[in-house]
Amino acid sequence: MAVIVNKKAKDVNIAYVGGGSRGWAWALMSDLVACEDMSGTVRLYDIDKPAAESNKIIGEKFNAVKGAVSHWNYQVSNTLSEALKGADFVIISIQPATFDEMESDVHEPEKYGIYQSVGDTVGAGGVVRSLRCCPMIEEIAFAVRDNCPNAWVINYTNPMTMCVKTLYRAFPEIKAFGCCHEVFATQKLLATALEDIYGVKGVKREEVKVNPIGINHFTWLTSARYNEYDLFEVYKKFVDKYYESGYKEDKEENWADRYWKRAERVKMDLFKRYGVIAAAGDRHLSEFCPGNWYLKDRKTVDEWMFAITDVAYRKEDLKNRKKKSEDLVSGAIQPEITPTGEDGVNQMRALLGLHEMITNVNIPNEGQIPNLPLGAVVETNAIFRTDEVKPVFAGAIPKQLYAMIAHIVGEQEALDEAIAERNLDKAFAVFAGSPQVRCSLADARKLFDTMVENTKEYLKEYEV
Repeated sequence: MAVIVNKKAKDVNIAYVGGGSRGWAWALMSDLVACEDMSGTVRLYDIDKPAAESNKIIGEKFNAVKGAVSHWNYQVSNTLSEALKGADFVIISIQPATFDEMESDVHEPEKYGIYQSVGDTVGAGGVVRSLRCCPMIEEIAFAVRDNCPNAWVINYTNPMTMCVKTLYRAFPEIKAFGCCHEVFATQKLLATALEDIYGVKGVKREEVKVNPIGINHFTWLTSARYNEYDLFEVYKKFVDKYYESGYKEDKEENWADRYWKRAERVKMDLFKRYGVIAAAGDRHLSEFCPGNWYLKDRKTVDEWMFAITDVAYRKEDLKNRKKKSEDLVSGAIQPEITPTGEDGVNQMRALLGLHEMITNVNIPNEGQIPNLPLGAVVETNAIFRTDEVKPVFAGAIPKQLYAMIAHIVGEQEALDEAIAERNLDKAFAVFAGSPQVRCSLADARKLFDTMVENTKEYLKEYEV
């Protein structure tokens, strides 16, 4: 267990579930060795044990890179229980099933005219992904209960809301929260707008003070300030300037950018509709809106200047990341410390009592959003301090947004019940009611049954 000596945390034990990750794990390794007031052990557990073993080697190499100011021991665990035993922190970063199943989630609905830019949170793809992901999350919650009930659990897996909801349903006393960087990107955009409109340069995203409110990937800002600047007024001028053309960063593009591109036009359109700043990327925001707004077809997506992230790209990218893992292990390339901009390590530092911070997280509603159900997982700011995450009162969902957000929250609560009961009929009711599923009930049933069939290997617990 962690101990604090001279304002430094030593012997910190982190269990990384999904420890073969070729992305998030490396980002954590980079942030850990750049943190001078924490050190300890990271236990890697993954059903792909060779991938975790590769990450052990890579993690140890991070200890020796230029700029490393702390040392971390890496261990590969044979079982989930072994990884969790006595952990101070548990990080969940798993891929529920394979990209073959995700290919069905994202692209099978296209046969019915249903397009999804991500397909991992809401809508047809989000429902079916939840069906197979949440039982895995239940297993992790039970293992936390049995092996490290006082650990803080940090979830990075999507669908974020459903995963966090499942953690608390399976183990009500769990200390868990979900982290997402979408709000961070909006803070950066507001800093960009301030420079573009008024020439104020060098504003860090942490200096942009915001009040996030809503649910993951459909989060909104009801206030935003930088010093004396009301950033709503700044953003309005920015939107008026770039609404038609879109705003793009001036950077050299690579082959992958076409799958992630955005020009913030969906975000700007939503601001014009509702007068509130949407605080997620266009790919995510579009999936929460009626299907004919931004995702009517691929031509419409192109007109709004964002992208459908095809799963074929994800498969190709996985090959590239596997090759990078091999090169890191062999020494063909060396790891480098690259600041990620994520809050995970700073959140751990705060929970250990090394500092305090406020940031956005996904946790059950304790009244921080008074016009959404208690217990529903929402995204707002929270205060992090010694062994405590205290939600910040965000206020009510603005009336003009309430119907849209409340509908999705209702779907998520109903889907959680369907998963808890392993009841596919109840899950279908959520599936058919999604704003994105724009087809007849009969076709919705055919699509749902096909998607379930395509991922049946991971749905053996369910009954109709």
